[in-house]
Order: sequence, then C-alpha cells, then structure tokens
Amino acid sequence: MSQTLPYTPLTPIRIVLVEPAGPLNVGSVARVMKNMGLGQLVLVNPQCDPLGDEAKRMAVHAGDILEGAITVSSLPEALVGCQRAIATTARSRSDALPTDLEDPRTVLPWLLDCPSALIFGPEDRGLNNDELSYAQRFLRIRSTSVYPSLNLAQSVGVCCYELRYCVLEPQERTKNFPEIPPASTVPLEVLEGYYQQLEAILLKIGYVYPHTANSRMKKFRRLYNRANLTSEEVAMLRGILSQVEWALSESR
Repeated sequence: MSQTLPYTPLTPIRIVLVEPAGPLNVGSVARVMKNMGLGQLVLVNPQCDPLGDEAKRMAVHAGDILEGAITVSSLPEALVGCQRAIATTARSRSDALPTDLEDPRTVLPWLLDCPSALIFGPEDRGLNNDELSYAQRFLRIRSTSVYPSLNLAQSVGVCCYELRYCVLEPQERTKNFPEIPPASTVPLEVLEGYYQQLEAILLKIGYVYPHTANSRMKKFRRLYNRANLTSEEVAMLRGILSQVEWALSESR
C-alpha cells in the first residue's frame, strides 16, 4: 500500500526526466525515489505512458509517485519555482558550453533545503547543450571506462541515494554548503525572464544577430548561472536593460 512521504530536507527536490522513452524506466525511477524519500517527479515531453501497466508494474508500491507526477512540454516549465538546478551528463561539452563535472557526493548537498531540481536526459542521448544551459551545476557519475553508460533508473538511483546520505549524515553537508542562503537565490523562472530581456536588447543593439544569438546566450547563461544571483541583483540587471531600452527609444 502506498503511503505519503513525510516532510524532510529532500521534499523540495524534484527529479526531472527529459523525454523519457521507457515506461519501465519511469516506473523504476518512481520506485527508487520513494525508497530514498523523494516525492516530486516531473516529466518533460515524455515519449511513453507514465501511467501505463509497465510503468506501474515497475513502480510497485510507488504508484502514488507516478500518479502525482507533473507532465510539462518544456524544460523551463519543469523548473518553475526552483532556485537551483543540477544537470546530469556523462561527458564534458564543447568550448561553447564548458562544464565542470562534479561528483554526486560533492555537488548534491547544494540542492537541499530549497526548491530545486535534478535533471536527467533521454535514455538514448542524454541532455544536449541547450538543455544543459538551464542548469547551474553539472554532475557526472564516475562509472568504469569498460562500460560507462548507466541505465536512466540506475543514474537516478545513485543520485537519490547520495541525497539521502546527505540527510542521514549531516556533517557531509557542511563541506559543500552554498555561500548564498537559499532564501536569497533568485527563482529560475525570474532568471529566465532576464535572459529573454537580455537577448532582446542585444539583438536591438547589434551585439548578437539572429544566427549567433543562441550560441552567445549559452555563454551568458553559463556566466550568470555560476554567479548564483540574488533576486535583488537580477532586479538591478533588469533595471539596467530597461534603461538601455529607454535610451534607445529616445535616440530615434
């Protein structure tokens, strides 16, 4: 019988699966989430039926996780309400999107005690550069080079265990606690609004062009995501952009 999970430091953390293709994987993810005390599952454009018989069979007593899962059409939607996001990836990317890959035990405590997301990519390709650009930090599970590819549910299981370990062993959390209190960190949807305003202004002044905007904005995202901006700082930056926009209109 399914039972409601009690509130813990893991409660605000959502597991985000981008375009999951296998119902068996989705069901297995729900099961290991409940095993480790996580309850929020978000599916981005799923390519399978998360409430089908196969998913439910693998979930066993975690059917409530499947039934409570939220389905959205895009990754930004999945991150609404979050202050922090970590993306999982198996390899470093190009210079256009440099990624510092951290160990799960090192980086995952950063997600505790505030609304946050842990993002996993599709089974066949992982997260692409566009999807990675929505995260602030990046995680890699160090598997053997002989056969490095982990199943989606296995990857989620490793990370969920490490999150639970952080709760059971509080001293581990102090090693990597953020310098900025969670309460002051800007919600990711507010930061996304700033990126959209910034891109519009940069297009207006000719700093970027339609064919270069995407790659340039990835670099800006990486720069600002590393900074862990507060709401007040984003408001200041948006104020500058608004003033630039006003000055442009006055000069015409």
